[in-house]
Amino acid sequence: MTDRDPTHDEGLDAHLVVDRDTFRLDIALQAIPGDVIALLGPNGAGKTTALRALAGLLPLTRGHLRLDGTELARTPPESRPVGVVFQDYLLFPHLTALDNVAFGPRCRGATKAEARAQASDWLNRMGLAQHSGTKPRHLSGGQAQRVALARALAIHPRLLLLDEPLAALDARTRLEVRARLRRHLAGFEAVAVLVTHDPLDAMVLADRLVVVEDGRIVQQGAPADIARHPRTDYIAQLVGLNLYRGRAEGHTVRLDAGPAITTTEHLSGPAFVAFPPGAVTLYRDRPTGSSARNLWRCEVAGLETHGDQIRADLTGELPLAADVTTVAAAELDLHPGASVWATVKATQTHAYPA
Repeated sequence: MTDRDPTHDEGLDAHLVVDRDTFRLDIALQAIPGDVIALLGPNGAGKTTALRALAGLLPLTRGHLRLDGTELARTPPESRPVGVVFQDYLLFPHLTALDNVAFGPRCRGATKAEARAQASDWLNRMGLAQHSGTKPRHLSGGQAQRVALARALAIHPRLLLLDEPLAALDARTRLEVRARLRRHLAGFEAVAVLVTHDPLDAMVLADRLVVVEDGRIVQQGAPADIARHPRTDYIAQLVGLNLYRGRAEGHTVRLDAGPAITTTEHLSGPAFVAFPPGAVTLYRDRPTGSSARNLWRCEVAGLETHGDQIRADLTGELPLAADVTTVAAAELDLHPGASVWATVKATQTHAYPA
């Protein structure tokens, strides 16, 4: 991804303000051709509202929406150079895959023969040439997703919108289609905006994440930067980190609510401190020989399977999540209500300015 040049007319320049009842979306988005942006956030954050505003399906209350220097806010959806892949694909059930893809070019003035030739080319690119005569009900989830993507791309959009494009797929198909979609987006020469609540989809597919909560952008940046420096509880949970806010004094961060945490970073002023659940070691009795500087008395509030481990939800001096093996959970006799001591080495924490 290249830094945007504000004097350059190519790409997306939007300030989306949409009022719906008591909810207001107010976000700014900028991207240049080749950028893939993921809008990420909890349910009700405003992601779908933003996507519908970009597509022209919701009017702006105020703000602007410029694509390649042209204002689109008052342009009807069907006249915008925008392709959309909806969550459920919305393929026309009575049309073959070929005619589904040809629909867009036909609407933009291509003859039937021209539209079908373009559609055939797109199905070839998607590896679906043998399914051109197949109707949607006979396609697998992954095949339907590719037909929907081909239909969106066949109009040569300058903005591609993807609404939870992998949500309708089972886990095995999702893995394959995610990799294939990544390749298609890497070769896309305009702006793509992806809406998802799945952090893995966002991390794999996007160049830049824009995290939206309550209709506002709370953090944006490269996936690796956001994963390493979460700034809200939602983002921390998304990337699997315990996150706290406090005031740093040297190697100590005194939390706004709770104890102090010792870190290896030397900071001064408002700060975040984070560590993964896997960095936490649990003991039933207060450890005497532990080298960890951070030690808290906690109580097990809940347990759940997390991958091949057990995640313990702890309350007490410092509310946190801890991951332990099933063997360790059994040896510690972990159960709701059990008292434990939790330790984290300073070297396994990460502090950064708030």
